[in-house]
Amino acid sequence: MAQIVQSPLRAFVTVFAIVLAGSVQAQQGGGMPPPAVTVETMQPQSLTLTSTLPGRVRASAEAEVRPQVNGIITERLFREGSMVSEGDVLFRIDPTSYEAAVAQARASVSAAQAQLSAAERDYSRVTELNERGVATQAAMDTAVSARDTALAQVNVAEAALRAAQIQLDHSEVRARLSGRIGLSEASPGSLVTASQATALATIRKLDVVHVDVTQSAAEVLQRRRGAGDGLDEAPVSLTLADGTAFEHTGLLTAAEPHVDEQTGVVVLRIEFVNPDMLLLPGMYVQVEMPTRQVDDAFLVPQEAVTRDRRGNPQTMVVGADGTVEVRPLTVLQDRGADWVVIEGLTAGDKVIVAGLQRAAPGAKVAPEERERTASAAALTE
Repeated sequence: MAQIVQSPLRAFVTVFAIVLAGSVQAQQGGGMPPPAVTVETMQPQSLTLTSTLPGRVRASAEAEVRPQVNGIITERLFREGSMVSEGDVLFRIDPTSYEAAVAQARASVSAAQAQLSAAERDYSRVTELNERGVATQAAMDTAVSARDTALAQVNVAEAALRAAQIQLDHSEVRARLSGRIGLSEASPGSLVTASQATALATIRKLDVVHVDVTQSAAEVLQRRRGAGDGLDEAPVSLTLADGTAFEHTGLLTAAEPHVDEQTGVVVLRIEFVNPDMLLLPGMYVQVEMPTRQVDDAFLVPQEAVTRDRRGNPQTMVVGADGTVEVRPLTVLQDRGADWVVIEGLTAGDKVIVAGLQRAAPGAKVAPEERERTASAAALTE
């Protein structure tokens, strides 16, 4: 009976010894393989650095519609928010008094012309008598003076007629600019005056708009030093208030030649085409302004960059023999999902982008190359 109990125990001990011997042989045969990490191979490239600047949209041209004569508005001839053309009649002011003034001025012209005709006839008669030696020189001087005075009165009357006609023409308030007109501040029956402070409406040219942004004086100096690189002609992209990108790019057209003493910024003006009228005056936007051209820079994925105890950026690089090495970096700024690095890397370095928890300085790893997705590549362009 004792032999029957010992037989299974002896078999178990034998199996355990065989497994243990196999494990020892495996350890003696080379140990565990190095952990796998994902890397990206770095290549230098030339980049145009940008800075994100806040801005406000402005109309490229704006005209306030104001009355130039006094009177009661009798008619409004436009639809609020519609497009108007230069010369279109927008409001009509009661023209009755101005028509009467024109008629009176026209009558004055007629009277002055009649006096001129009489003076010219007198001058002709006196001239004829003077040639025959009948008229005196005093009579001749009087005739000349009367003729010249009558001619001057005609000129005065005609000038008054033109002034009255201008007043009558101004009873029709016309558009002085082609563009989109806003809300009307007056309605038929309203009394308006030539000196009033409130505009009747405002016309804005919106097919082309301006975006005014502020940039620090230091960045302006940096950009102007790199003007030979064509930064002033580089396209400027725009982000709308909802975070979406505007489909058209703009160009820098002007800069205020003055630095604000309190904030140290300069106002820049960028021009954008706006065919769909998507950009409206007063809208808050952000622009990507080119500031600097950098050669031999590296775009390092942000997930590959860590910080040391002092907050300095660093990354893990896999050497040719598979050994992990720590590299301190000099970072200029972010660019999409990457950091722009100008020092700390060389062409062909393999930066660890995934598996950092399995990599330690001096350890051996098995690098696996990661290909950039189309979206990531687009962000670096």
